[in-house]
Amino acid sequence: MALLELEQAEGVATVRINRPEARNAMSRDMWPVLHEFLDRLQNDDSVGCVMLTGTDPAFCAGGDVNAMVERAKGQLNMSVEEETKLLRSYMECARLLHEMPKPTLAAINGACAGAGFALALSCDLRIAKRAAKFTTAFARIAGSGDFGGSYFLSKMIGTAKARELYYFADGFSGEQAASMGVVNRAVDDEDFAPIVTDWARRLANGPTVALAYMKENMNLAEGCSLSDALDQEAANMVRAFRTEDHKEAANAFVEKRRPEFKGK
Repeated sequence: MALLELEQAEGVATVRINRPEARNAMSRDMWPVLHEFLDRLQNDDSVGCVMLTGTDPAFCAGGDVNAMVERAKGQLNMSVEEETKLLRSYMECARLLHEMPKPTLAAINGACAGAGFALALSCDLRIAKRAAKFTTAFARIAGSGDFGGSYFLSKMIGTAKARELYYFADGFSGEQAASMGVVNRAVDDEDFAPIVTDWARRLANGPTVALAYMKENMNLAEGCSLSDALDQEAANMVRAFRTEDHKEAANAFVEKRRPEFKGK
């Protein structure tokens, strides 16, 4: 049984964390596999959307706490510098989800904690079940946080609320996550799969070149000046208007029909 599964259909690449007996906690040997999947998918022209999810009943409970116990016993014979370099290499997974030129969607079907929560935050969009359980978790294990969670959450909901969620590590539901702006939508269990599938397919079948430019614009806007944002928006808009998808969309609008995008 693969601990990480990759499925591709109709332009959607689904990466599924498949360790349900451990609430899909990520062991150290799983991070390089996830990195390899994401690195491959970002360059796959047949993929229009990357979706990250977990095998029921959890999304991802974060890192493997059992392995943390062993590390605390001193069985991992590495220097601080060596271990920092290793962890930083794993954290590239969050950067790839956030920066790859394709929309990324976290389908949060259950427990979402720690590094798993950070991975969900690194995606462009998040849909959660109303009853899904969230927590930053790190304070509970006397950790400071990793995988970009503090970066993403601070920008998403503001530093005061982000600090509260990190310092206390209190749990909250999918519905509460939606009210805070942590997820885009919280839905009932029976609506989860249809809505997730609809969003993923709409993204995959959309004007993927233009969506890549949109994502680039949004990512730059996280930390640049207005002038720099305007410069990039202008350049990317001109590029988008030169695509076949734009010509098709304009003709479809005039002809009052639905456009058929080709990602070119």
